[in-house]
Amino acid sequence: MAESRLKEKFDKEVIPELMRKFGYKNVMQVPRISKIVLNIGLGEAIQNPKALEGAEKDLAAIAGQHPVITRAKKSIAAFKLRTGMPIGISVVLRGRRMYDFFDKLVSVVLARMRDFQGVPRDSFDGQGNYTLGIKEQVVFPEIDYDKVDKLRGLEIIIVTTANNNEEGSSLLECMGMPFRKS
Repeated sequence: MAESRLKEKFDKEVIPELMRKFGYKNVMQVPRISKIVLNIGLGEAIQNPKALEGAEKDLAAIAGQHPVITRAKKSIAAFKLRTGMPIGISVVLRGRRMYDFFDKLVSVVLARMRDFQGVPRDSFDGQGNYTLGIKEQVVFPEIDYDKVDKLRGLEIIIVTTANNNEEGSSLLECMGMPFRKS
């Protein structure tokens, strides 16, 4: 199986660029993307257990991998939530699927969003990991608009091995992430 297009770009262009920019002595010091987590929170699953099935089908189509149901850790009476109730679904992508998803996200999905001017730079967590929220799952090409039962948001967490936000930002920018011009 051939290597992902983005992985080749990372090896040939991004590593030398980041080594030059940050003065790394060793290739292993260069930050890389370690995993991408896709998450859909489903508060409505408390009243409507069927909502889980539609979201599960959509997330499986987007990720190309079967999602895991996330369950409540604590009971919260105000939300009528008990420990162990399903409240969301998530998928962790690594390796080739991760690179393919990131490539699709940058080159296809973000371009299809309405009024898109770039992703915000302030969504880093301090350790170089980036979180991006998407309001509608229909921007993904795998989702058939006519078969969608409900528009749902989607959270994408890009986990990197960067030590700080500057390194994480440079890594994602070199990989093609379209940040907003400040």
